[in-house]
Amino acid sequence: MAPAGAIALIAVGVIACVIAGFGLLRSDDVVPTVAFPASAGPSASIPSVAAVPSAGTPAMPSVAAPSAASAQIVVSVVGLVRKPGLVRLAPRSRVADALSGAGGAREGADTTSLNLAQVLGDGDQVLVGYASKDGNASLRSAVVASGAGRSDSSSPPTAGDAPESSSGARDSGASDSAGGKVDLNTASAEQLDALPGVGPVTAKAIIDWRSQHGKFTSVDQLGEVDGIGPARLAKLRDLVTAG
Repeated sequence: MAPAGAIALIAVGVIACVIAGFGLLRSDDVVPTVAFPASAGPSASIPSVAAVPSAGTPAMPSVAAPSAASAQIVVSVVGLVRKPGLVRLAPRSRVADALSGAGGAREGADTTSLNLAQVLGDGDQVLVGYASKDGNASLRSAVVASGAGRSDSSSPPTAGDAPESSSGARDSGASDSAGGKVDLNTASAEQLDALPGVGPVTAKAIIDWRSQHGKFTSVDQLGEVDGIGPARLAKLRDLVTAG
């Protein structure tokens, strides 16, 4: 029979083995938990491919919408109006609209010579003359189309060269005979209208003067006609005759 000390050592060794084995079994059962960050979940946002511009494709420039100003025309209204100057109107506006935009005609203005229903274009000029007390125009009004060669003026027109419609501008050289001068005493309104700087209004004024005074005895008498000033007379002197 073994001594008591040996038995005690064996018992201690068995107990130690049991404890160690139990500890190993428990460590195998423990599964460590891994904590994943919230941003790694399926709900994490992914940059949209459409939101990232391609480096090889240049951005197309935006096309600006047409300005409202491009849908307007600008006309010059001068003479006997309350607010002479530039007036902005809608396309295909009429002479009446231009006068209204300039504050209306002043007292004594000649509006009977104007076609208030005439359609205006961009750059046209409306010249408002004045009428005499008996109702006859002393300085007739007219519309000068853009490109007629007249400069704008913000002051009322004065006696002298009367405004003419651009439709009256003609090539020089109209005469009673080929290569001859226009006879002021026999020329028709069409022949006078064809002279440079003479439109239908001044042509009628020449015929009216001829009817009132009988006939022209000198080219200088053209200066007595409404609408013909020194500058216009100088242009006509070599083109007409008072024969």
